[in-house]
Amino acid sequence: MAEKEEIRLDPWGRPDIKDYTRLYEVFGIRPFNEILEKMRELNIEPNQFMKRGIIFGHRDFDILLKSYIDKKPVAVMTGFMPSGRFHFGHMLTGLQLVYFQRLGFKIFVGLADAEAYAVRHMQRKDLIKIGIEEYVANLIALGLDPKKTDFYFQTNRKGSYYSLIQMFSSRITFNELEAIYGEVSPGKIVSALTQAADILHPQLPEYGEYKYVLVPVGADQDPHLRLTRDLTTRFKDEIELIPPASIYHKLIRGLDGGKMSSSKPDITIFLSDSIDVAKRKFMASLTGGRNTAEEQKKLGGEPEKCPVFDFYLYHLVPDDMELKDIYDRCKGGKLLCGECKLFGFNRLERFLSDHQRKLEQAKDLAWSFVDIPKL
Repeated sequence: MAEKEEIRLDPWGRPDIKDYTRLYEVFGIRPFNEILEKMRELNIEPNQFMKRGIIFGHRDFDILLKSYIDKKPVAVMTGFMPSGRFHFGHMLTGLQLVYFQRLGFKIFVGLADAEAYAVRHMQRKDLIKIGIEEYVANLIALGLDPKKTDFYFQTNRKGSYYSLIQMFSSRITFNELEAIYGEVSPGKIVSALTQAADILHPQLPEYGEYKYVLVPVGADQDPHLRLTRDLTTRFKDEIELIPPASIYHKLIRGLDGGKMSSSKPDITIFLSDSIDVAKRKFMASLTGGRNTAEEQKKLGGEPEKCPVFDFYLYHLVPDDMELKDIYDRCKGGKLLCGECKLFGFNRLERFLSDHQRKLEQAKDLAWSFVDIPKL
């Protein structure tokens, strides 16, 4: 019997996760589908990503739900590295923030300018502009209420936030970090410890003492959660920190079938792309189609391998019956790729036109909701 391929999750790299169920076995992530019925029993309607299996795993989400029902202080914390433009992969996290905010969770959004400076080597003034006009503005345009959101730049956080980083650095070794992350540089070490502070600082009195914190992330970011949860146990006698809960989503594919990434603009659709640019990219996308139309009619397509179908699954087709119809017609050879792409671009154009109108309104507003770091 062939040995199973080793899985290493790299939050700074290009993940290639072929089988998400392996993460249950290898890293102890629990299947999210065990939570769905519990949510309905509690009269909490799961969102589209949960119901469709896009959110596939969790750590302690059941404990967080109980805290929410018991009216304990709950928060959602996530971060974005402002090193590139906001795309449909980021949108998945953004819509989760909107969902939890409407349930009554406090929202913390960290703009990881310190990490981007250390890992991406970008100018700070560029990071600040991108952070505000791409990330904060797009999140507001997606429906996040800025008045109920704590947006912050890492380099602008003060006091006990930085004390956490210093404390964490005293209880972790280089070998332990390598065991979690693989090869690490000094910049990545600082970044990892800073992210642990990002995740845990909402629990501190200075930031509202939200003891029950949820972190929604892509599967590739789990190393940060494992490190952070480990650090809470190491400091349990000094600081009353509770291990954060987390939910994990599958990564939407770029138009070439790999990970969607700001650093690969030709295979990524940004929410600020012009309609013409978005059309050029979308219509050139890889698909799950066969080599010829005749072969596709005979054998059917493979929507599970198709980046275009990913756009339907994640964002463009919210109706489950309509999504099933597209899937079935593709599998049955009744829907060809050219027709499918035209349909998809129609949906994409409508979304982008509406969103970009909101985005322009949000850009000026966004600057007033974030303390700007001094250069």
